[in-house]
Amino acid sequence: MESNFTNLDLGIFVIYIVGIIGLGLYASRKSTGESKRDYFLAGDKLPWWMIGGSIIAANISSHHLVGVMGVAYERGFVAIVIEWGAILVGFNVLLWVFLPFYIRNGFYTMPEFLQKRFGGGARTTYSILVLLTYIFVEISAVLYLGAISLQSLLGIPMLASILFLAVFTGVYTVLGGLRAVVWTEMLQLAVLVLGMVALSYYTIDASGGFEAIVESSKDWELMLPANDPDFPWTMYLGGLLCISIFYNATNQFIVQRTLAAKNEWHARMGVIFADYLKFLIPLLIIIPAIVAPKIFPDLEKPDLLFSMLVEHLLPTGLVGLVMAGLIAAIMSHLSGAINSCTTILTIDVYLPYFRPNASEAASIRFGRITGVLVILIGILCTGVLVFYSEKPIFIYLLNAYGLFTPGIATMFLMGIFWKGTTHAGALTAGLLTIPLSLAVEYFFPEMPFFNRTGIVFWTCMLLCVLVSLVSQRKSEAELEGLIWTKESLSLPKSERDQQKGWRNPFIWWAIVMVMVLYFYIRYA
Repeated sequence: MESNFTNLDLGIFVIYIVGIIGLGLYASRKSTGESKRDYFLAGDKLPWWMIGGSIIAANISSHHLVGVMGVAYERGFVAIVIEWGAILVGFNVLLWVFLPFYIRNGFYTMPEFLQKRFGGGARTTYSILVLLTYIFVEISAVLYLGAISLQSLLGIPMLASILFLAVFTGVYTVLGGLRAVVWTEMLQLAVLVLGMVALSYYTIDASGGFEAIVESSKDWELMLPANDPDFPWTMYLGGLLCISIFYNATNQFIVQRTLAAKNEWHARMGVIFADYLKFLIPLLIIIPAIVAPKIFPDLEKPDLLFSMLVEHLLPTGLVGLVMAGLIAAIMSHLSGAINSCTTILTIDVYLPYFRPNASEAASIRFGRITGVLVILIGILCTGVLVFYSEKPIFIYLLNAYGLFTPGIATMFLMGIFWKGTTHAGALTAGLLTIPLSLAVEYFFPEMPFFNRTGIVFWTCMLLCVLVSLVSQRKSEAELEGLIWTKESLSLPKSERDQQKGWRNPFIWWAIVMVMVLYFYIRYA
């Protein structure tokens, strides 16, 4: 099949890149001379639609357009369980458990919650684990997958593609902080959705139209046997549970946008709006990949499916739009990860351990310097993934998350639900998560990574309980306002007037839950 990429597509692509960088630089000017809260949390001024949109714009990236599409091509509809699992598990835990504590305490970061609940050791442990996750999993994988597509479609060498994506995204992110990140993310989300609608339409049309979807739906499955190497049904007992809770409820990268909300009502509605986007956008990614074997039946490398569909199916003009959508997804994800790294390094490392009395200007300056360093380290780590080719790269990402997340999820869940959890218990879970994960992988190399993650998660929970029972717990007074109660389900009294009638978050939450559960029941 001949490539449809023309100079018109290249022009559209270049115009988009110039436009998004210009918007980011314009937004960055708004942060000049402002406070830490303005730089790291956009001045607490985000409305619900920007919160939800930016959460998904930051979340959906090249490892979805390229990685998830590759998994769906190879494994089918089950690839969507990670995305919808976030709706059923992670976002629900954020919405109904943790969000009130984050907002009402005025936190900048997730480690601040652990500092207040346990102490400095838990805060530092989380910071180290999550920074490793961002640099080795988020930034490096996104750069790698984006570079694959740019090389395939435009012929740009891998190294040049990686440097291009990292440098241009880093410029406006480092200069403008969260405000520049969110402004650009909203435009990027719109371009991403338009691009995926176009790609879905032409792929489905070329594969036989709606009938092809109906035919493929006969094989849709959301629950696979326990011995499946990638998606065993047992993942719902622990692996998917802890990864989803970490990623969507205790992850600075995602939660930071809710911390910047105008108030708690906007934060809650923002998470629910993200639920709807999380329901719809994965369908635009998964369904084209499921019917694509009718067009490209023997792809040797599933991760190349996205670039093959774009290059050979889309008409002139739309190729450039969809490529702009890919770059939008990459840049929004990178900017979010970089901004989260700089926030944690400044608020949880620099200020408490090095310069507690640093001025607002000094804190922002440190954040910008660390942003540059994070970008450089991310570029170096991307080289590791060049040699990973046994499975679709998205499987690698999930596997990597399984190393870091069991201990983090344990610290947060035990800390907020059980008064008896001690600092020593939380540290035990956090420090042992990687050694336990590596040990299980070494002794049981054939075990599905979701099962391995689940075993480590419940082991961390057990060890946390045992150590907590024999160590000093905090007093009732010290725990006031830090343990979950039924009051956490309700908005503060000052905001309850905002949720009357159709403005009630519960109504909109219930609707999206019914939609997701229907698919699980129908295709279990």
